Amino acid sequence: MIRIITVSYLLICLGALPTVAQPEEVYLIQTEGNEPAAAESPTPSPAPAVPGITGKAPTTDGVRITVLGYHDFSKTKKATEMLLPTATFRKQMEAIRDLGLNVITMEDFMAWKRGEKKIKDKSVVITIDDGWKSVYTDAYPILKEFKYPFTVFLYKNYVGGGASALTTPMIREMMKNGCSIGSHSVSHPYPATVKAERAKGADEFSKYLRKEMGDSRKFLEKNFSVKVKTYAYPGGFVTGEMLPIATEVGYEFLFTVLPGKTTLATSNFTVPRYIILGTHDNIFRNATSFKATSTSEATDGAIVQSTPHPVQPEPGALISDRLPTLSADLSKVKNIDVESIVMRVAGFGKVPATFDASTKVLSWKVTRRLRSRTCSVTVQWRNKGSTQYEKPMTWVFRINREAAYQPKNPVGSKS
Repeated sequence: MIRIITVSYLLICLGALPTVAQPEEVYLIQTEGNEPAAAESPTPSPAPAVPGITGKAPTTDGVRITVLGYHDFSKTKKATEMLLPTATFRKQMEAIRDLGLNVITMEDFMAWKRGEKKIKDKSVVITIDDGWKSVYTDAYPILKEFKYPFTVFLYKNYVGGGASALTTPMIREMMKNGCSIGSHSVSHPYPATVKAERAKGADEFSKYLRKEMGDSRKFLEKNFSVKVKTYAYPGGFVTGEMLPIATEVGYEFLFTVLPGKTTLATSNFTVPRYIILGTHDNIFRNATSFKATSTSEATDGAIVQSTPHPVQPEPGALISDRLPTLSADLSKVKNIDVESIVMRVAGFGKVPATFDASTKVLSWKVTRRLRSRTCSVTVQWRNKGSTQYEKPMTWVFRINREAAYQPKNPVGSKS
């Protein structure tokens, strides 16, 4: 039986959309009964028995890994699902550092999964798909600055494939400074193409898969003089037939587009990844969140956001005041209908915010102590003459509840 997973379903899994979202387009197709989708679970199921696939029984060491997946970057273009502003990427790398998460190489990840090496809990693997030129111009300088290793999943037909693609010299330079490479097929086929090939019959489909999966590996190994053991399914498209062929052509670890933490028990053939979409801030937050275990404290995920207009507290800020004043500077909004402005605060709903006509700042002081670790604020308005509200401006800040409970003048202090 074929299960169709839409973009909306993917975003729901990532925590970016509510479950009432409507399907948009096919994003991932899997054959049930061969290999389950990677679920957001601390211990996804290991791969079932498939001809050509063997492996030791998984063990547990308590280590959880987050694998991040990126695509394209830009210093000037607006964010899209597949394009992340370069400034946001830098903030995310800073957040990883500030949270004390351990960024590891793909080689370390593979050695750990094989049982050859120990790594720290709450580690991160950074991957980037396709081979856009912006990996070299935008992401690589930041990753090099932070000394973060990363892996680029390349598809053969796009290496040197135009002005927007990575060139062989660019890739080789990055490989000297923390970059490893994996395969992303020959042509990056989309679901409709793979479905059409599959409909030709088992023999033809096997030939097709050996070409897409095998030829890409041969190309990368020949051109970059490395052993390629990793593969990222294009578009997250996975069928059971791919698994034995993956082993046959030399892959050991294959990566999906569905979120979840990786443990030693995670199947090597459906390693989960948090695909970081430029339009959904919650994904990075979920990726960097870790629940507490018997040996490890919880880690709250990083909130990396930007708003079109200045707000206070700033997105992601950590405050100790549990009765803060919330504000939004709307001075740059032209033709705003002042009477239409609405502020909503999580736990309070619509609040009686005040708009200062001279400064054009909307503000409201919280009237009941904030109890959660985070607080979400939304501000929305209409332009004069319009009956439709503009896209809401939403941001989240954090509350340091421990600090908030500390007395201002502890016993023994001189102040």
